[in-house]
Amino acid sequence: MGPVEFIVLAFPEEQLRVPAVEAVMGLRKTGVVRLIDGLVATRTAAGEVLAAEFDEFVELQGLLTGREAARLIGPEDVREAAELLERGSCALLLLVEHVWAEDAAIAVRAAGGRIAGSVRIPADRVAGDPADPAHPAHPQVEAS
Repeated sequence: MGPVEFIVLAFPEEQLRVPAVEAVMGLRKTGVVRLIDGLVATRTAAGEVLAAEFDEFVELQGLLTGREAARLIGPEDVREAAELLERGSCALLLLVEHVWAEDAAIAVRAAGGRIAGSVRIPADRVAGDPADPAHPAHPQVEAS
């Protein structure tokens, strides 16, 4: 198995954005990721936190067919993810396996190693020309 990640994709209203959902799910169809579990979390305008299964949304129906019966995203995960949401917004909560990295993960484990960590780097930290001295990857030294 490749690395597994819990991802929260937030949307500004209490409804999903179909084109964004289709783009994310396109990764699943190409085999880049395997969708292990998923829920939709909503923080209502009143601040109430709701969770719903994918099959309750037409655009998400059938995405988790054939999965194991165990639900891996639980109430605590929903509450934690909802803390990231503004009132009146929703999010896709996805547990995905990075299938593209499976061979490397297997080789590392076979050599006695393990995947010890992962760090998400914000896009603005890597966008642009890294050779440019103004690029965020270069430390900025202030004159004293």
